[in-house]
Amino acid sequence: MHTSRFNWHTALRPIVALAPMAGVTDEAFRQVIKKLAPETIIYTELLSTDAIHYGAQKTMGMLNFDPALERPFIVQIFGKEPQHFLSAARVIEEMGADGIDINMGCPARKVVSSCHGSALMREPALAAELVAAAKEAVSLPVSVKTRLGWDVADELIPFCEKLVEAGADALAVHGRTYQQGFSGTADWGPIYALKEAVDVPVIGNGDIKTAEDAVQKLGNLDGVMVGRGTWGNPWLMKDICEMFKSTFSNPHGKFRIPDSNVERLTFAGKIPLILEHCRLAVATKGEQRGMQEMRKHLASYVKGMDGARELRAKLVRVGTVGEVEAILKQYY
Repeated sequence: MHTSRFNWHTALRPIVALAPMAGVTDEAFRQVIKKLAPETIIYTELLSTDAIHYGAQKTMGMLNFDPALERPFIVQIFGKEPQHFLSAARVIEEMGADGIDINMGCPARKVVSSCHGSALMREPALAAELVAAAKEAVSLPVSVKTRLGWDVADELIPFCEKLVEAGADALAVHGRTYQQGFSGTADWGPIYALKEAVDVPVIGNGDIKTAEDAVQKLGNLDGVMVGRGTWGNPWLMKDICEMFKSTFSNPHGKFRIPDSNVERLTFAGKIPLILEHCRLAVATKGEQRGMQEMRKHLASYVKGMDGARELRAKLVRVGTVGEVEAILKQYY
């Protein structure tokens, strides 16, 4: 068994994390990100503690990762049964993960209606109990990802203080309430205030589309977490890591925003990585499922290009890596 040496308090600053996203942060996408930006801390898609507790085959498959490439590897779980948190946490520790993250922010209706995800923000005592259950079960760090609140940010600090008291080792906060979903603009103000109130690492999340956004939003936080900005643009993580390196002369020093933008690749320059992503998807999921699930990524990769519509229409029908190669050949 892998003995985890990962620790949120000693992780390289500023932390750069890939947000856990259902249907996106699978093994292939995580490996693409790690190849581009090895410093990134990666998370699985959100996995059900009930499914892990009962050994559901599909969910157990989603725990697969490549230890040579994917560390630190954080498994994100959701649920509401403390007993299932205990057993799921033990399974996750045994399979060699570096940390466990509890989802208390997912706004998806089917998640919330079962009192999972964002719904836990309205059940602070249960939320704290789940953190305590996971902490009791394992020696891994246990973190929480949440939002500003259900409909306003007033409860963020008291809610998170309870989680820290229960043993949470780090917090990642998306700068929107549950009611906002993904609409409007992320508000990082309450996240900065939270950092002043707790003594664990706090990571901000929401609306990071460029490396400049990451530097400007970092403020007093320990790091940034990037989600939707990576769709079709995994290079963003590399840009952020490089910009952080060039702007921080020392771990706690002041930074300046560099004058020039990080070099942008031409589309032709992106094709080798796009094909590698396809090959990884096939290697980890088999050709049929791998290519089927790649279609949404391929649609994202061509977004904003000239002729994107025609190209997308072809790419959402592909069944093999060869077909993708044939379609993209004209851009070399």
